[in-house]
Amino acid sequence: MEEALGHFLPSARLGELPNSPEDIWPKARPGRAFLAVQRVDGQSSVTARFATSPLQLLAPRSRGGTVWACTSSLGGGLVAGDETFLRIELSGGTRCVLGTQSSTKIYRNPEAKPCGHRTVAHLGRGAFLGLLPDPVQPFAQALYTQRQSFHLEEGASLVLVDWLTSGRAARGERWAFTRVETCNQVFLNGRQLLMDALRLDSEDGPLENPYRLGRFNCLALLLVIGDSLREAASRVLADVTAQPLRRHATLYQSASPLEPGVIVRLAGESVMDVGRELRRHLALLGVLDEPEHPWVRKW
Repeated sequence: MEEALGHFLPSARLGELPNSPEDIWPKARPGRAFLAVQRVDGQSSVTARFATSPLQLLAPRSRGGTVWACTSSLGGGLVAGDETFLRIELSGGTRCVLGTQSSTKIYRNPEAKPCGHRTVAHLGRGAFLGLLPDPVQPFAQALYTQRQSFHLEEGASLVLVDWLTSGRAARGERWAFTRVETCNQVFLNGRQLLMDALRLDSEDGPLENPYRLGRFNCLALLLVIGDSLREAASRVLADVTAQPLRRHATLYQSASPLEPGVIVRLAGESVMDVGRELRRHLALLGVLDEPEHPWVRKW
């Protein structure tokens, strides 16, 4: 807890820690959020949850077989200078699905001020985290950096969706941002299992160039890791491998085995098409089994 609070308070040292979230709130740095889930009477329960502007953290289902939570932000996204941080702590045997209220808009940033988000998640033994946000939507001149790290103990499982749109394509604003960088790291029992990074920089040439992103308007990554998901990951791998590769298709995807799990990459002309395909894979994984799951109503 002391380490977690270091991201919220100007100084968080042993012997100086606050006793409650109410003590933290007035001193917390802007754009910080913290979510803790523990087992209480045999069910997953939110035991700590708070956030500071511009971040918001909601929990439509704070207790049950699976906790549902979502992040939001004032204005629906990040403006120049916003740097947000989310820390997630899942105790052993808990389950949590975390999404966003809508796509994360990254507004224009002509002065190139720092703008980004970081997520750090710790999953105890046998815990499950489904991080299922809506896509990041960078506007023209946007500048955005995203770093996410996941630390899994023995038996923990992770389903991660990380996706990006071309911007406001309906307004003719396609791949017009300045730069977007993302990096996902996964550690299993302290050993780095995966580091996946993406950098799209307009200084390297027009992003809409036919030999770069061309006609596609959405890129997505689906990552599945965990012994408990090994069989489901094999179903997704077999499903993607069995699909024919057609020239000029509106959606392309590839899947690679990852011990233990699978990594799927998608590129589509339509954000909705990519969203529907992700939803289909999540159904194969059993993540969307519950009929009232919030992702079902979106994609």
